[in-house]
Amino acid sequence: MKKWWFAGLTLLLSACSTQISDYDGVEPQLALDEFFVGDLVAYGMVQDRSGKVTQRFRADIVATWEGNEGVLDEVFYWDDGREQTRVWEITKTGPNSYEGTAGDVVGTARGTTAGNALHWVYQLEVPWRDSTIAITLDDWMFLLDENRLVNKTEMRKFGFRVGEITIFIERKE
Repeated sequence: MKKWWFAGLTLLLSACSTQISDYDGVEPQLALDEFFVGDLVAYGMVQDRSGKVTQRFRADIVATWEGNEGVLDEVFYWDDGREQTRVWEITKTGPNSYEGTAGDVVGTARGTTAGNALHWVYQLEVPWRDSTIAITLDDWMFLLDENRLVNKTEMRKFGFRVGEITIFIERKE
């Protein structure tokens, strides 16, 4: 009897999970090589696992695309005065699939688009005490209109949720 209960619970939990295919056909369509072009600005916050805001930031992004290759040159301005640079090199690997690397990304980020959404997963090296640790970021980006995008990220370590990041990105006027 316990096997059936566990199988039922597993099926229920998987049925509740959002899939990228849930966004097929949703407008406006997100094409990274169209949205991430030119000068953009981002505003965001980091929350710990209890939901408390622990950091805020602004980021200036210069984005370019040539064929299937894109570069996002990001400069973050943190509320504690720190500045941080990240340069993403992104490759469109298929009609709806992307891969990316950056200096503080462990390995390769992989993502898929459908409709107005991108699901992007990767490991990021983040400062921790006197060192760094790799945490898994599970990004969901949603195109609101041709000039604005929202990014919700769940951060995990050893499978446990350790925080969240929310970012609003828009084209500079």
